Parts: sequence; C-alpha cells; structure tokens
Amino acid sequence: MSPKASRWSPVAETTSPATLARRAAAAVLRSASAALARLARRLTASRTSHRSDPRLEFYAEAGAPEGALYLDGQLIGWLPGVTRL
Repeated sequence: MSPKASRWSPVAETTSPATLARRAAAAVLRSASAALARLARRLTASRTSHRSDPRLEFYAEAGAPEGALYLDGQLIGWLPGVTRL
C-alpha cells in the first residue's frame, strides 16, 4: 500500500467533454471492429465452401527458402535437408 492515504469523496466526479468524446469514439470503434469481424467471418465461410482440393507446393530452388512447404499458398513449414519430393 502507498504511505499516502487515499482520499474518497462522496461527490461524484464530473466528466469532461473530452473524456466523453474519447469514450464515444472508443465505443464507435469497438462496434465497427465487431461488424468488420462478422463480415470477415461470413466472407471466409462463403469462400471456403467453393474451395477445390488443397494444393500442396514444395520449393527447394535457389532463391527460395530451402525445403519450404506451402499449403494453398500459405507457408506451413520447412523440410530441412530435403531437396526433392
């Protein structure tokens, strides 16, 4: 605990207009974020329903990460020491 005694006042603190504006802006941003997250989930769900078979790619060429393994264009790992599949 702090050596200073905390002061408590029964009088409600007044909230400045700047604080109210910041809180309103934060609420709007949270709502917009939630709406965008819902939209992203809906778009992803519709895109995955039309997806074909997964595409597996392997790269061990000069200039590419050695033994890089990709699934549908996203790096999923490396196969160290492997030069051909």
